[in-house]
Amino acid sequence: MSNRDANDTDVTVRLDKWLWAARLFKTRAIAREMVQAGKVHYNGQRTKPSRNVEPGAMIKVPAGWDIKEIKVLGLSEKRLSAPLAQALYEETAESIAQRESNQEARKFSAFHSPRPENRPDKKQRRQIIKFKQQ
Repeated sequence: MSNRDANDTDVTVRLDKWLWAARLFKTRAIAREMVQAGKVHYNGQRTKPSRNVEPGAMIKVPAGWDIKEIKVLGLSEKRLSAPLAQALYEETAESIAQRESNQEARKFSAFHSPRPENRPDKKQRRQIIKFKQQ
């Protein structure tokens, strides 16, 4: 192992690099853009990509339709394998519960969508026109 890994205490890691190393974003450039756009919050505040990450910090990160609230447990400058990267942070229980409730709400609204699944074909359009003219 190198002199800079997840177990070192004197390591300083930029926020964008940590987000990339923890596999929260696919590329470091995307992580940097999300931080600059104000989508990522460090300890409840907007920050710059060059912000040094500290263990114990709370970070809010967008994840698809939801927002993950995570606690930093470790630091790494290198992009690690998925199991090791997941050990760098822990998602809060409130965040998990909120994401699950949002998922249920999305699932429920998908079943009760007012829009049809596909466009009507020629025969169905004729029937709609005939129905509207009555």
